[in-house]
Amino acid sequence: MHSLERIGRYRLERPLGTGAFATVWLAHDPELQAPVAVKVLAENWAHRLDIRDRFLSEARLLRRAGSSRVVQVYDIGELPDGRPYFVMEYAAGGTLADLLAAGPLPVADALALTAEAARSAAALHEAGIVHRDIKPTNVLLHTAPDGTRRVLLADLGLAKSLAQASVLTLAAGSAGYQPPEQAEPGEGIDERADVYSLGAVGYELVTGTVPGPPGKVVPPRRLRPDLGEDVERALLRALEPDRARRWPGAQAFAHELDRLAAGLGTRRARRLDGVRGRLNLVTLSAAGVLAAAAAAVTVTVVFHHDGTPEQTLRVSDATGRVVLQVPAGWGREIRDRGWDPRALGLKAGHEPGLVVADDLSRWPDLKAAVDGVFVGVSEHGDVGAKVRDVAHSGCRYSGRRTFSSAHWHGTVRAWSGCPDGGSVTESALTPAGGNTRPQLYVQVRQRGAGDATEEILRSLRVT
Repeated sequence: MHSLERIGRYRLERPLGTGAFATVWLAHDPELQAPVAVKVLAENWAHRLDIRDRFLSEARLLRRAGSSRVVQVYDIGELPDGRPYFVMEYAAGGTLADLLAAGPLPVADALALTAEAARSAAALHEAGIVHRDIKPTNVLLHTAPDGTRRVLLADLGLAKSLAQASVLTLAAGSAGYQPPEQAEPGEGIDERADVYSLGAVGYELVTGTVPGPPGKVVPPRRLRPDLGEDVERALLRALEPDRARRWPGAQAFAHELDRLAAGLGTRRARRLDGVRGRLNLVTLSAAGVLAAAAAAVTVTVVFHHDGTPEQTLRVSDATGRVVLQVPAGWGREIRDRGWDPRALGLKAGHEPGLVVADDLSRWPDLKAAVDGVFVGVSEHGDVGAKVRDVAHSGCRYSGRRTFSSAHWHGTVRAWSGCPDGGSVTESALTPAGGNTRPQLYVQVRQRGAGDATEEILRSLRVT
């Protein structure tokens, strides 16, 4: 394969993904001064006119959809060797599959994201298009500068116009998300095929497991006992093998998921009213370098597939942008409404962040034993330089080490023998893909021996 550095005016930065027929690159558009995604047909398929036509058809269908809920196409062209490419909107927030890497989502979040994906599918259906391959890797997350998040459908490589799909069609789709009418050639399909796939996505978001074959799906409450009967009923209706018994369309499914998510939010608010008072205080680290606003407990237990609780908890900040896993005993109290980077010596502002601990009242005092984590996002300044200046009086400096994962790389500085008998680590991280933003500041305090820093950093996701 020829090495590519530029396609048209677009400067290639790194591959985002490679499939059977094409590669998608992250690129920079000097005219728009913005990142874009460029999809290029693979060399080994360039001679196949049918594959080329299908590739170009995807770009045309994306343009035809013309919705902010579907990835936008900006440009289309051809390489000197004749291979076509098209340029799309870049969604920096990753995919639903990336969110699932940390385990099942809080139920309300899972329902809300599935509802957004369903509205994206409805936008396609209104444009006369059926996707035929909705799955977590094809549902993208785009985060705007103001922190709001959009859910986008992508990869219309198997999509068809509803007019064409209503007649005899070939088998298509991905195992686990594929309705029975798509599994083998037969009578035509309609938008209810996508409803099935959306049900499979929602099922996976709440259980962490891809559903079984149509008609043999394990009821999700067996995998996640805290799931309500009404949520299970809604998902199983979407996964009905008989499409006549499914939700009549993606929009109807979205409305029901919205209703269920709103109900969960109301019940959650009532449960949390009693804990807000004891968390209504300012929290500072032992070094006096961080602060977090008052918030409520938002901890969710992650379940094994046999229904037993794991020994970790999945926690997120109020914006839903910061997600991580901590040992189960650490998640008793949380402040999730952000921080002011000025506390670390950076530019003042309000950025996403959280602090979670077994006892937040002990967090400010390095002489008081506590297990907990602080995570703060920063879009400005050099977090690494500030972390290098942090010192912990009374603790023994144990040195620095580098950290690298699929998502982050950076430096971890460690102290042990602190007055509480425990340890502290201070980490400065940047995205592993080469971007310089966002940067993360992470402080981990732990009682006694042991160090959970590596596992915590590997679980971190920021959208």
